Amino acid sequence: QAYLSYSNIAALTHLARKPGWDIAKTLDNVTIWTHEEGAVLSFKVEMQVKVPSQVAFSLLSDFRFRQRWDRHFLTCKVLQAVSEEEKIYHVTSAPMTGHKPRDFVILVSQRQPCRPQEPYTVAVRSVTLRAVPPSPEFCRSEILCAGFQIHTKSSSSCTVCYFNQVTSGVMPYLAANLTGSSKSIEDTALECIKFLE
Repeated sequence: QAYLSYSNIAALTHLARKPGWDIAKTLDNVTIWTHEEGAVLSFKVEMQVKVPSQVAFSLLSDFRFRQRWDRHFLTCKVLQAVSEEEKIYHVTSAPMTGHKPRDFVILVSQRQPCRPQEPYTVAVRSVTLRAVPPSPEFCRSEILCAGFQIHTKSSSSCTVCYFNQVTSGVMPYLAANLTGSSKSIEDTALECIKFLE
């Protein structure tokens, strides 16, 4: 478990530091970036938020709040509190037209910065839990690497970056978005800002 938590945080840190991010779209308080490497597409949503970084961190690291601003989350329950900083959740998401609803078993690892210039980190990846085998009513999907980095800007504002390394499981939600026929990433980002503020 210690290795899984470490690799969860390390994978997100590595993704965030990769060179070659391209701006896909800019709005008032939201910038959407993409990064392509072989068959892997990653995206980053950068949000300017008028709350202290510590507040954003505590709200974003508890995934039970996620349904309040992310309409892709139908249900989210804690399966196991591994430690103060690690929890395993079971998440279900709304079905896309013609598909079964999806479900995910995810490990969420949170870390406070060790040094002032470092971000707060909330890393997410899929894990396998014997107690929750795939169920016939859902299509079990996988998150390779996702999460938030929260950078302090001032005592009352921060920059929240959401990252996701896209697998085929998440692709249907995104394809329409990046081609511009849907605004779900932008809408979700604006809902997230509203929720945090």
